[in-house]
Amino acid sequence: MRRRDLVASGIVAATALTVDTGRAASDATPAAQEEPAVAELQAQMAAGKLTARGLVQRYLRRIEELDRNGPKLRSVLEVNPEALALAEALDAERKEKGPRGPLHGIPVLIKDNIDTADRMTTTAGSLALEGWTPPDDAFLVQQLRKAGAVLLGKANLSEWANYRGFRSSSGWSARGGQTRHPYALDRNPSGSSSGSAVAVAAGLCALAVGTETDGSITSPANACGIVGLKPTLGRISRSGIIPIAHSQDTAGPMARSVADAAALLAAMEGADPRDPATQDERGSPLGEVSRFLDAEGLKGARLGVARQFLGANRRVDAVFARALEDLKRQGAVLIDLETVPNLFEFGAGESTVLSYEFKADLNAYLSRLPQRYPRSLKELIAFNEREKDRELAYFGQEHFIRAEGRGPLTDPEYVQALKRNHRLTREEGLDVVFAAHKLDAVIAPTGGPAGVTDLIYGGSGGVRGPSSVAAVSGYPHLTLPAGYVFGLPVGLSFVGRAWSEPTLIRLAYAYEQATRHRQPPRFLPWTEV
Repeated sequence: MRRRDLVASGIVAATALTVDTGRAASDATPAAQEEPAVAELQAQMAAGKLTARGLVQRYLRRIEELDRNGPKLRSVLEVNPEALALAEALDAERKEKGPRGPLHGIPVLIKDNIDTADRMTTTAGSLALEGWTPPDDAFLVQQLRKAGAVLLGKANLSEWANYRGFRSSSGWSARGGQTRHPYALDRNPSGSSSGSAVAVAAGLCALAVGTETDGSITSPANACGIVGLKPTLGRISRSGIIPIAHSQDTAGPMARSVADAAALLAAMEGADPRDPATQDERGSPLGEVSRFLDAEGLKGARLGVARQFLGANRRVDAVFARALEDLKRQGAVLIDLETVPNLFEFGAGESTVLSYEFKADLNAYLSRLPQRYPRSLKELIAFNEREKDRELAYFGQEHFIRAEGRGPLTDPEYVQALKRNHRLTREEGLDVVFAAHKLDAVIAPTGGPAGVTDLIYGGSGGVRGPSSVAAVSGYPHLTLPAGYVFGLPVGLSFVGRAWSEPTLIRLAYAYEQATRHRQPPRFLPWTEV
């Protein structure tokens, strides 16, 4: 028996399903009507056909029916008890003064490692920080409030942004449990921005904010069939975000379309006195993003095809081959890059940098908490041991222990590793091919289809994508849907030079408009891959 189609309110009936395995999502009857884009929602509100309050109510119903009940996606840790009041105030402001901008009255979910100074908590999914309400908003949250966005709630995540144990399951946190994949519930949504990706894909919010150190926006976006944009380090402030590593951490937008992701990115960016990386004069504000949304934007674009990422999965390779044909039909010039220098040469160095910075950065964050919480990594490790039945039931804290053994950021091992990482990925890596071939972007498969969730042995990835080289270099990386493998989404990646988000938005928007690959999920109980 099939789950009936979602009705107009977005409520799904909790009936059993049979699964047509091996069937492409594009061939299936979607179980939900595609959610309107942000621009459409604004048009409806401008015409008086919709209010921000009504929109919040719609998403709250969907969260109750799909996240708490029905397929039980577990993508939302908590909803904002002030969301309806915020929406009402913004509706009144719209009537009196008009909208502030593209996000006025738009509900946004925030990953639970981003500070909000309200009645919601910020815990990184950990019981250790349960009840913690920061005194100040993260800078990006301040920006969203100024833009008129409604903070709808906090999204579940891989606990501590998936930097705790070696055999972790992406999307699991002690507070929220295991986030489930919306296309096939037995599959893993990837992480660590698992809840943000699933909530966007399932239509539980208009937009969501994720964070990434290496792949934590782009990997779950790939797995869940949405758009994810990891911006240049410094475009979005890192202040007020529970850290892993300051040399790679950044927040970024997650959305169902390129236009929506661009609007969210523009709202969050800005120069923050607390974050010197945002002061880089090369980081010109995006401004009005509609000027980058050109359906003809691929004409004459020079795209470097990173073939080093091919060969791990023939079906993913086939999806990528079709994407190349689509790009050529839209006028792009494809340049084969048989070799991107040093593409896989910095893994050990990245691991070293992350463990050093994690200790220093997390200690700095925890030190400002009240005494009832762990105020250092050492105290956090001890908390997990005391609460091991709840915190360490499925995997350990090897990353924590390794980081605790590191010295200060003045250690030569750290200094040399960071310098080498930047050299290999920038001036002796991506910069080489960008300059030699006059490229607008490097393209590759983002990754493979979602694997099965495994709380016993942890997650594993079968297809390596370009997230690491973009993360270590600090360069922008945008992924969007490119097709399906047995009904599971697979993404196409665009990696650019530093501060080239406008170019990536233009290229990805043109590809999106020409292909329209994204299909909404049907919440099937399982699939075969």
